[in-house]
Amino acid sequence: MVVSAKSQNKTPKPFIRIIHGPNLNLLGQREPETYGYQTLDEVNHLLTMRGETLGLTVAFFQSNHEGELIDAIQQSIQDTEGLIINPAGLTHTSVALGDAMAVYPHPSVEVHLSNIYAREVFRHHSYVSSHVTGVLCGLGAQGYSMALNFLAEKI
Repeated sequence: MVVSAKSQNKTPKPFIRIIHGPNLNLLGQREPETYGYQTLDEVNHLLTMRGETLGLTVAFFQSNHEGELIDAIQQSIQDTEGLIINPAGLTHTSVALGDAMAVYPHPSVEVHLSNIYAREVFRHHSYVSSHVTGVLCGLGAQGYSMALNFLAEKI
């Protein structure tokens, strides 16, 4: 279940949701040479701090389940001004995730920790990329911060 932070947000700061897809809960443990040594909690903490600096309210959602990610995107239509999504492995397989992003009306950024174009051929295609404002890949966790910077300027 996705909780609307807008109703809980007592400040007029723009609200950004960051959606983390499958296996990102294992950051720091799973293939750290590819995905980095920071845990998801550490990444989220840094993004919360960066959001505060930029005057944004940032909330996070992570799931290993496609339908829950789609629900989070659909909720974001109503309660956010911007969205960052790392669809992880579903990037390359989920037409439904791409369809959900196609409806999202606000600025959005797809982020990948690794350079998906320098990896296996099946990772070179994204069902999400054509439905977002921009894509960042291969920059590690810094890609999320860059996405926040972009959204702060865009909204």
